[in-house]
Amino acid sequence: MRPLFQRWIALLLIAAPAIFYWPAAVFASQNEAARPAEVADSIDNVRSVGAGRLKVWGFEVYDARLWAAPEFKAQDYTRYSFAIEINYLRDLDNDAIAERSLKEMQALGGMTTAQSEQWLAQMRKIFPDIRKGDRLVGIHKPGVGAVFTFNGKPVGEVSDPEFARLFFGIWISPQTSAPKLRRELLGLQGGAKPKP
Repeated sequence: MRPLFQRWIALLLIAAPAIFYWPAAVFASQNEAARPAEVADSIDNVRSVGAGRLKVWGFEVYDARLWAAPEFKAQDYTRYSFAIEINYLRDLDNDAIAERSLKEMQALGGMTTAQSEQWLAQMRKIFPDIRKGDRLVGIHKPGVGAVFTFNGKPVGEVSDPEFARLFFGIWISPQTSAPKLRRELLGLQGGAKPKP
Protein backbone atom coordinates (compact mmCIF):
# COMPACT_ATOMS: atom_id res chain seq x y z
CA MET A 1 0.00 0.00 0.00
CA ARG A 2 2.85 2.34 0.72
CA PRO A 3 4.30 2.13 -2.85
CA LEU A 4 0.83 2.91 -4.23
CA PHE A 5 0.60 5.96 -1.96
CA GLN A 6 4.06 7.11 -3.11
CA ARG A 7 3.03 6.74 -6.78
CA TRP A 8 -0.12 8.76 -6.08
CA ILE A 9 1.95 11.54 -4.44
CA ALA A 10 4.43 11.53 -7.36
CA LEU A 11 1.57 11.74 -9.86
CA LEU A 12 0.03 14.62 -7.90
CA LEU A 13 3.35 16.52 -7.86
CA ILE A 14 3.74 16.07 -11.61
CA ALA A 15 0.16 17.06 -12.34
CA ALA A 16 -0.04 19.94 -9.83
CA PRO A 17 1.50 22.59 -12.08
CA ALA A 18 -1.00 21.77 -14.82
CA ILE A 19 -3.88 21.80 -12.32
CA PHE A 20 -2.92 25.11 -10.75
CA TYR A 21 -1.55 27.00 -13.76
CA TRP A 22 -3.98 25.90 -16.48
CA PRO A 23 -6.88 28.14 -15.32
CA ALA A 24 -4.54 31.15 -15.05
CA ALA A 25 -3.28 30.53 -18.59
CA VAL A 26 -6.82 30.18 -19.90
CA PHE A 27 -7.85 33.38 -18.10
CA ALA A 28 -4.84 35.25 -19.49
CA SER A 29 -5.62 34.19 -23.05
CA GLN A 30 -9.29 35.14 -22.62
CA ASN A 31 -8.24 38.53 -21.20
CA GLU A 32 -5.94 39.09 -24.16
CA ALA A 33 -8.71 38.13 -26.60
CA ALA A 34 -11.17 40.45 -24.87
CA ARG A 35 -8.88 43.48 -25.13
CA PRO A 36 -10.07 45.66 -28.03
CA ALA A 37 -7.42 46.06 -30.73
CA GLU A 38 -7.88 49.83 -30.85
CA VAL A 39 -7.16 50.01 -27.11
CA ALA A 40 -4.08 47.79 -27.34
CA ASP A 41 -2.80 49.86 -30.27
CA SER A 42 -3.28 53.15 -28.39
CA ILE A 43 -2.06 52.40 -24.86
CA ASP A 44 1.19 50.67 -23.92
CA ASN A 45 1.01 47.86 -21.36
CA VAL A 46 -2.77 48.20 -21.13
CA ARG A 47 -4.81 45.96 -18.84
CA SER A 48 -8.37 45.69 -17.63
CA VAL A 49 -8.74 47.66 -14.40
CA GLY A 50 -12.37 46.86 -13.65
CA ALA A 51 -15.85 46.51 -15.09
CA GLY A 52 -19.46 47.10 -14.13
CA ARG A 53 -23.01 47.38 -15.40
CA LEU A 54 -25.08 50.56 -15.56
CA LYS A 55 -28.72 50.13 -14.57
CA VAL A 56 -31.23 52.97 -14.65
CA TRP A 57 -34.56 52.43 -12.87
CA GLY A 58 -33.96 48.68 -13.07
CA PHE A 59 -33.21 48.72 -16.82
CA GLU A 60 -29.81 47.37 -17.86
CA VAL A 61 -28.24 49.95 -20.18
CA TYR A 62 -24.63 48.87 -20.77
CA ASP A 63 -21.58 47.05 -19.47
CA ALA A 64 -18.50 49.26 -19.09
CA ARG A 65 -14.83 48.40 -18.71
CA LEU A 66 -11.86 50.59 -17.87
CA TRP A 67 -8.60 49.84 -19.70
CA ALA A 68 -5.37 51.47 -18.47
CA ALA A 69 -1.68 50.91 -17.84
CA PRO A 70 -0.65 49.84 -14.30
CA GLU A 71 0.48 53.36 -13.35
CA PHE A 72 -3.04 54.82 -13.87
CA LYS A 73 -4.34 56.82 -10.89
CA ALA A 74 -8.00 57.81 -10.78
CA GLN A 75 -7.43 60.89 -8.64
CA ASP A 76 -5.35 62.40 -11.47
CA TYR A 77 -6.96 60.66 -14.45
CA THR A 78 -6.42 63.52 -16.92
CA ARG A 79 -2.67 62.80 -16.92
CA TYR A 80 -3.05 59.26 -18.29
CA SER A 81 -3.97 57.45 -21.47
CA PHE A 82 -6.87 55.08 -20.80
CA ALA A 83 -10.05 53.84 -22.43
CA ILE A 84 -13.66 53.28 -21.46
CA GLU A 85 -15.27 50.42 -23.39
CA ILE A 86 -19.06 50.31 -23.44
CA ASN A 87 -21.01 47.25 -24.59
CA TYR A 88 -24.65 48.21 -25.02
CA LEU A 89 -27.45 46.01 -23.72
CA ARG A 90 -30.29 47.90 -25.46
CA ASP A 91 -30.98 50.06 -28.50
CA LEU A 92 -30.34 53.81 -28.06
CA ASP A 93 -30.71 56.81 -30.34
CA ASN A 94 -27.53 58.82 -30.98
CA ASP A 95 -29.23 62.06 -29.88
CA ALA A 96 -30.19 60.45 -26.57
CA ILE A 97 -26.58 59.35 -25.98
CA ALA A 98 -25.17 62.79 -26.84
CA GLU A 99 -27.72 64.67 -24.73
CA ARG A 100 -27.31 62.36 -21.71
CA SER A 101 -23.52 62.63 -21.97
CA LEU A 102 -23.75 66.43 -22.03
CA LYS A 103 -26.03 66.50 -18.96
CA GLU A 104 -23.60 64.29 -17.05
CA MET A 105 -20.69 66.53 -18.11
CA GLN A 106 -22.60 69.67 -17.06
CA ALA A 107 -23.25 68.15 -13.64
CA LEU A 108 -19.48 67.98 -13.12
CA GLY A 109 -19.29 71.76 -13.60
CA GLY A 110 -16.99 74.18 -15.37
CA MET A 111 -18.66 74.31 -18.80
CA THR A 112 -19.68 77.42 -20.74
CA THR A 113 -22.81 77.69 -22.90
CA ALA A 114 -20.62 77.89 -26.01
CA GLN A 115 -18.78 74.71 -25.02
CA SER A 116 -22.08 72.94 -24.34
CA GLU A 117 -23.41 73.76 -27.80
CA GLN A 118 -20.18 72.88 -29.57
CA TRP A 119 -19.65 69.60 -27.73
CA LEU A 120 -23.25 68.49 -28.15
CA ALA A 121 -22.99 69.06 -31.91
CA GLN A 122 -19.70 67.11 -32.02
CA MET A 123 -21.10 64.18 -30.02
CA ARG A 124 -24.20 64.03 -32.24
CA LYS A 125 -21.92 63.67 -35.27
CA ILE A 126 -19.64 61.10 -33.63
CA PHE A 127 -22.04 58.82 -31.76
CA PRO A 128 -24.08 56.52 -34.01
CA ASP A 129 -27.48 55.03 -33.31
CA ILE A 130 -26.84 52.05 -31.05
CA ARG A 131 -28.24 48.55 -31.31
CA LYS A 132 -28.04 45.94 -28.57
CA GLY A 133 -24.61 44.29 -28.79
CA ASP A 134 -22.81 47.34 -30.25
CA ARG A 135 -19.52 48.45 -28.71
CA LEU A 136 -18.36 52.05 -28.30
CA VAL A 137 -14.86 52.87 -27.04
CA GLY A 138 -13.61 56.27 -25.89
CA ILE A 139 -9.84 56.64 -25.65
CA HIS A 140 -8.47 59.45 -23.48
CA LYS A 141 -5.42 61.23 -24.91
CA PRO A 142 -3.89 63.37 -22.14
CA GLY A 143 -3.47 66.99 -23.14
CA VAL A 144 -5.13 66.30 -26.51
CA GLY A 145 -8.73 65.10 -26.18
CA ALA A 146 -10.73 61.96 -26.94
CA VAL A 147 -10.85 59.47 -29.81
CA PHE A 148 -13.89 57.24 -30.38
CA THR A 149 -14.38 53.90 -32.11
CA PHE A 150 -17.59 52.04 -32.85
CA ASN A 151 -17.46 48.25 -33.19
CA GLY A 152 -13.70 48.55 -33.71
CA LYS A 153 -13.77 51.27 -36.37
CA PRO A 154 -12.83 54.96 -35.86
CA VAL A 155 -15.86 57.28 -35.81
CA GLY A 156 -14.40 60.60 -34.67
CA GLU A 157 -12.49 62.62 -32.16
CA VAL A 158 -12.77 65.78 -30.10
CA SER A 159 -9.46 67.64 -29.85
CA ASP A 160 -10.10 69.42 -26.58
CA PRO A 161 -8.57 68.37 -23.23
CA GLU A 162 -11.40 70.08 -21.33
CA PHE A 163 -13.99 68.04 -23.22
CA ALA A 164 -12.01 64.89 -22.40
CA ARG A 165 -11.76 65.80 -18.70
CA LEU A 166 -15.52 66.21 -18.41
CA PHE A 167 -16.53 63.38 -20.74
CA PHE A 168 -14.39 60.74 -19.03
CA GLY A 169 -15.32 62.29 -15.69
CA ILE A 170 -18.77 60.79 -16.29
CA TRP A 171 -17.20 57.51 -15.12
CA ILE A 172 -13.95 58.44 -13.36
CA SER A 173 -14.64 61.69 -11.48
CA PRO A 174 -15.49 61.43 -7.77
CA GLN A 175 -18.52 63.60 -8.61
CA THR A 176 -19.97 61.00 -11.00
CA SER A 177 -23.70 60.29 -10.78
CA ALA A 178 -22.86 56.54 -10.74
CA PRO A 179 -20.47 56.02 -7.79
CA LYS A 180 -21.06 52.25 -7.63
CA LEU A 181 -20.11 51.88 -11.30
CA ARG A 182 -17.04 54.06 -10.69
CA ARG A 183 -15.89 51.78 -7.87
CA GLU A 184 -16.37 48.73 -10.10
CA LEU A 185 -14.45 50.32 -12.98
CA LEU A 186 -11.60 51.16 -10.62
CA GLY A 187 -11.52 47.54 -9.46
CA LEU A 188 -12.56 48.30 -5.90
CA GLN A 189 -14.49 45.43 -4.36
CA GLY A 190 -16.91 45.31 -1.47
CA GLY A 191 -18.05 48.89 -1.85
CA ALA A 192 -14.64 50.31 -0.92
CA LYS A 193 -14.51 54.01 -1.58
CA PRO A 194 -11.69 55.29 -3.82
CA LYS A 195 -9.68 58.35 -2.95
CA PRO A 196 -11.15 61.50 -4.52
